Amino acid sequence: MSKGLSPLEQEQILKLEELGYELHQLREQQMLSIDQVSARTMIQPRVIRAIESGNFKELPEGVYIRGFLRRYADALGLDGHALANEFPLEPQNAEIQPSWQETPEAQLRPLHLYFAYLGLIAAAIAGLSYVWSRSTTPITANQPSPVPSLIASPSPTAASPAAQPGQSPTTQAIAASPSPSPSPAVPAKPVRVEITLREQSWLRVTVDGRTDFEGMMQAGTQRSWAADREVRIRAGNAGGVLVSYNEQEAKPIGQPGAVQSVVFPPPPEQDSTQASANAQTN
Repeated sequence: MSKGLSPLEQEQILKLEELGYELHQLREQQMLSIDQVSARTMIQPRVIRAIESGNFKELPEGVYIRGFLRRYADALGLDGHALANEFPLEPQNAEIQPSWQETPEAQLRPLHLYFAYLGLIAAAIAGLSYVWSRSTTPITANQPSPVPSLIASPSPTAASPAAQPGQSPTTQAIAASPSPSPSPAVPAKPVRVEITLREQSWLRVTVDGRTDFEGMMQAGTQRSWAADREVRIRAGNAGGVLVSYNEQEAKPIGQPGAVQSVVFPPPPEQDSTQASANAQTN
């Protein structure tokens, strides 16, 4: 034991080594990498390594260490509150709530924030483009003809093709009115993909060659995209991402914790009814 340490610090070092070793063993039993745990807990990998190795000098104050232990244990399926309380604190600090520095937002590095801002901007542009396209699309299939057009005198160009001797102006106007059946319907985009997250995952969605979303999605999030040619999806936790292609049954695009890429529609040599196609592992 190093000299110059208080009894509390000595006890904290011993307990950190014990708890860190326990978490390390459980992580390896679950076949999880440090990067996967970092993605689940939003704790930087260097902090996770310091906890597992009992490197007390590389960690912040005890109250923050307790917060990291709680989140790490919860991610592995343990009772994080009970495990974290085993780490000793000074009596006056035992009930202090962790500050903003321990929150997931504080763990985000500038690069993460940069990609998050890009994703928000791309999503906003895509939403405005969708609203604009809907507002400018002509509606011709079901638009009823106004009643006055049936009794008004037909113009020479409109009445001449349908006008016949012995017909009243009203009959001629009805005959000249185009039938709604041959009017072409507004074409729908052929590729439609819906995403449902059952676990948190990082995602990048590319629609017709343009990145429409890139960032972290939380469990329970539902999103959909439509494309003229293709939709490409890259997920950091493929097992937690359920994808439905053109109203088909939603399926995960890969294994839990795996980085996976898929493209819709699937390549011709594969079954077009399956939603997992063209997988590329990073």
